[in-house]
Amino acid sequence: MSGPVTALVVTYNRKALLGRCLDALVGQSQAPDRVLIVDNASTDGTREWLAQAGWLARDDVELLALSENTGGAGGFSAGIAHAVEHGAAWVWLMDDDAEPARDALATLLEAATNPNDLYGSVAVAGNRLAWPMAPHGAPADGHIHYVEQAPPAPVDVAFIPFLGLLVSRELVSAIGVPDAGYFLAADDVEYCMRARRHGARTWLVARSRIEHPASERYGLQLTPRRRFESLRLPPWKRYYDVRNRLFIARAYYGAATWYKTIPGQFMRLFLTLLHEPRRGAQIKAFAAGMVDGLAGRKGRRHERWGIHP
Repeated sequence: MSGPVTALVVTYNRKALLGRCLDALVGQSQAPDRVLIVDNASTDGTREWLAQAGWLARDDVELLALSENTGGAGGFSAGIAHAVEHGAAWVWLMDDDAEPARDALATLLEAATNPNDLYGSVAVAGNRLAWPMAPHGAPADGHIHYVEQAPPAPVDVAFIPFLGLLVSRELVSAIGVPDAGYFLAADDVEYCMRARRHGARTWLVARSRIEHPASERYGLQLTPRRRFESLRLPPWKRYYDVRNRLFIARAYYGAATWYKTIPGQFMRLFLTLLHEPRRGAQIKAFAAGMVDGLAGRKGRRHERWGIHP
C-alpha cells in the first residue's frame, strides 16, 4: 500500500478513554500521518480538554467538531468523507475506547495490498475477541472466539467492526461512506456487506491487535454445534439493534427477511426477556425497532418513542 493514512476516532463524552486511545495512536511504531478526532457534540468538555492537553496544537491531529450527536454511524460517515476529501489514501477507523497495540498499524499496512479490499485489526479483550468473527462461508459453529483460533495469515471474514477497519480512498469512492441513518449499531455490518456486493473481500489481520472491551452476550444452544446468541443491551440500544437488523435484511436478504430475520428477532426477544431487567422497556424497544425497521425510518429516533438511557 502507499499514500497517507488517517486514523479516525469517533468520540462522545469519554475523554478519559479518548486520551488513552490517542496516546496509543501517536505511539505507534508506524504512526498514522494524521489523527482525525470526530467529536459527536460531547457535553463533558471533551473539546476543551483536547485543547488544554495540547492535542489540538499538534500538526498531526485534527478535530472535526459536529454540531449534534449523530451516533457512531454519523461520526464515521462524516469522518471518512472529511479524511478522504483532505488527502487520506487510507482511513483506519475506531471508537474512543480502543487501544491499538504499538505495532497494530504497521502490521495492518503490511497486509493491505489491494485498495479494492477492506482490512481490519482484531479487537481483543485478553485472549478473547471482543466480537466473534465469522470466516466467510464458514458453518454456524465456525466463528473465531479466541486469539489462538485466529490464523496468522489474513482470513476473509463476513464483516469487521469499526474497531480497526482500514478502508482505502478508492473503495470509498466506489461504495460511499457508512449510512449515517443507522445512527448506532450494525452500520459496520452494512458497510462490509456493501463492499462485498461491490466485489471487495474483508480481511481480518489477526496479528494487528486492538484492546477493546468484549461484547456481552447470552444465548441458547439449539444443537450440539449451533448456538443462537443475543447481545446484552439497554433498551435504547436494543431499539437500534432490532431496527438496523431489519434495514440490512431488507437491503441484502430479500425473502429471507420474513422466514429468517424476523423469526430471529423474536428469538432474541425471548432471550432478552429471560436475561435482562426492565422487561417492559425491552419489549417497547423491540416493538419500536420492528415498526421503524419495517417502515424504513432512519436516524436518531429512540427519544421519539420515549426510550431513554
